[in-house]
Amino acid sequence: MKSIKRSKGFWLLMALAVIVYFVVQFLIAGEYMNSYYTNTLFTIAINIMLAVSLHLVIGITGQFSIGHAGFLAVGAYTSAIITMKLGLPFPVAILVAGIAAALAGLIIGIPSLRLKGDYLAIATLGFGEIVRITLLNIPYVGGAAGMQVSSLTNWTWVFISLLATLVVITNFTNSTHGRACISIRENEIAADAMGINTTFYKVVAFALGAFFAGVAGALYAHNFYIIQPTNFGFLKSFDILIFVVLGGLGSMSGSVIAAILLTIVSTFLQEYPETRMIIYSFVLIVMMIYRPQGLLGTKELTSFFKKRPAVEGGARE
Repeated sequence: MKSIKRSKGFWLLMALAVIVYFVVQFLIAGEYMNSYYTNTLFTIAINIMLAVSLHLVIGITGQFSIGHAGFLAVGAYTSAIITMKLGLPFPVAILVAGIAAALAGLIIGIPSLRLKGDYLAIATLGFGEIVRITLLNIPYVGGAAGMQVSSLTNWTWVFISLLATLVVITNFTNSTHGRACISIRENEIAADAMGINTTFYKVVAFALGAFFAGVAGALYAHNFYIIQPTNFGFLKSFDILIFVVLGGLGSMSGSVIAAILLTIVSTFLQEYPETRMIIYSFVLIVMMIYRPQGLLGTKELTSFFKKRPAVEGGARE
């Protein structure tokens, strides 16, 4: 019965997602939604993908990574080379960007995920900076001047990529592999003692998160007309980290909500850069003081709609 209920809920959400797709597509095609709001929508979707992919690494597996912008950069530049230099279709560029980022995740993950805490954070931060500095010194991709990219990102590919990210990471989290990652987050020593290959699962989570960050990088690169290495500095990694921390470590729904809220705030306050950063910082300070566990903590939105079992004592009375 549980599997039937879960399948019904899944297909209901899929039907709702399809309805949302066609509604937004109608608004864009009919020019009821101008380019400013369309670009804001794309930015929100890309940030959700980045937040959810990092949530898998930090919130589920408990590995403190602050080099996510490096995978974003790998995906962005790889996809730009595929479309602009090699002339291949955009869908191919999206897939290759994800694979390239996943390979980068494996390269940095296998040696560094034996580290813990602050040491792992420093290693991943170093990886992000290595990627940025390397791109600065490669003339093939424009160096510091950046690389011109055709605007190929549209609502269809944004929707498909976002939906795939949410479905895959949700199913991975609810699978036995996801439970193994959660056990590593809760107590790595106990998980290792129970026979869980902790290094393997950390690397898998790291590579999977890097893959979807690379896909987001492809959408990010082709949503603008130029990409530069300065767009992928350590501040970008901290922006993504803030989505996860503000939403609640361990809550994918919280990461999604935080990404939406902070993207909207940042977008509508772009004309006031000083005020925007003050408000942004003030909200984070207040949040960390009064609700350090984040918006949803470790809960998901679906947990608020579940019926609580009746208490036997109350039933007897």
